[in-house]
Amino acid sequence: MTQQGVRWTADQVLALAPDAPSRKAGSKLGAAGPWSGAGRGDEGAVWGLCQGSGGKPYRTAVDLADAAGPAFTCSCPSRKFPCKHALGLLLLWAGGEDAVPVGQPPDWAREWVAGRRKRAEGKGADAASGAGSGAADPEAARRRAERRAERISAGTAELEQRLADLVRGGLAGAEQAGYGPWEETAARMVDAQAPGLASRVRELGAIPASGPGWPVRLLEECALLHLLDRGWQRRADLPEGLAATVRSRVGLPTSAEGPPVRDDWLVLAQYDTADARLTTRRIWLYGAGTGRTVLLLSYGAAGRAPEVALPVGLASDAEVAAYPGTGQLRGALGRQFAPPSPTSTRPPGVTTATAAARYGAALRDDPWLESVPVTLDRVIPTPDGDAWHLADADEDNALPLTPAARSRPGLWRLVALSGGAPIKVFGEYGPQGFTPLTAWPTPPNPPVQLH
Repeated sequence: MTQQGVRWTADQVLALAPDAPSRKAGSKLGAAGPWSGAGRGDEGAVWGLCQGSGGKPYRTAVDLADAAGPAFTCSCPSRKFPCKHALGLLLLWAGGEDAVPVGQPPDWAREWVAGRRKRAEGKGADAASGAGSGAADPEAARRRAERRAERISAGTAELEQRLADLVRGGLAGAEQAGYGPWEETAARMVDAQAPGLASRVRELGAIPASGPGWPVRLLEECALLHLLDRGWQRRADLPEGLAATVRSRVGLPTSAEGPPVRDDWLVLAQYDTADARLTTRRIWLYGAGTGRTVLLLSYGAAGRAPEVALPVGLASDAEVAAYPGTGQLRGALGRQFAPPSPTSTRPPGVTTATAAARYGAALRDDPWLESVPVTLDRVIPTPDGDAWHLADADEDNALPLTPAARSRPGLWRLVALSGGAPIKVFGEYGPQGFTPLTAWPTPPNPPVQLH
């Protein structure tokens, strides 16, 4: 399990929270006051009863022995995952042995743990037995793919006409027309079964009148959308890797095809983004042996966090398979050989100049890439008027922080961790600047999540 003698830090527990209110509420439940019957087993389960506002306490349990990350259950009515009670229980467990002693689980906790582990074993057996099986009807699948490709081609032709009309009429007309025509165009892309195009159209429609310089941003996004349209229309002439990238950007579903790579995968960062339809969780991993950086994506319905959760700073002995496409960093988590556990591994860092060059090189493989993962070494948070930069301690270079990063509390945590001294920071770098996600204080302190 996460061996019970090696506890997580409070930051690693709170990194599992689906949102800021959950972190705040969970922190209040991380003391012994509301808990009774709390205990932990030798095989990785933690359980307890949390007194709420009603007369009956909530039954809460966490299975820490799952190699894919902790699993949670709670009798409370919350739709958040994990709920504040699960976070509070883990914070209680992380605080020390006395608060959560070793013991025998109550029947309700033992039955839940046994049931979910049995189901997990069944899923693994089903996946193994069906690993070599193909589609039930390959010919029918081929016809469906052809029909969908025809619809997407018709959609891209319509989108090209929309972009041409915009340029012909002048960008000022986009501000006068408002968002309505873009939403209508996005709906047409959904009808054409091209959700990737629909998403980009919605983002494009939000640019007019969005602040100084919006015409330049609008023209840039129109150019990228035009490039994607043309890439789809001429996909048969593209190298296979680039064609796969175009299919993915348009919104065609893909699956991991690369051979699985086993490594000790360090969890660099985890954060959620949400819209009215979907919650997307992004988890960055670093392979200690291979030196590869991989992105895991998981999804949950609107208002619910995805179930896959890997606390930052832990490492897992696991296999990861790559998705197709040039420049694509997305991977799929495969077989896990051990639960995530604390590690002293830290990714190697680069200078800010190398980070900028890395993003430029990545655009050759994927022109629609919004950012690249980068670990910066020996950088110092430095103010510059209303802006902030991460400045190299040993060179006369710096990267600006994105406007969003400057407005988050994580910036002040980063500044406090640095205290004016060089620090190692992992984040995402793109045309808007650098977004810090995780920082490593002086060894052997564990990483601190900033997002």
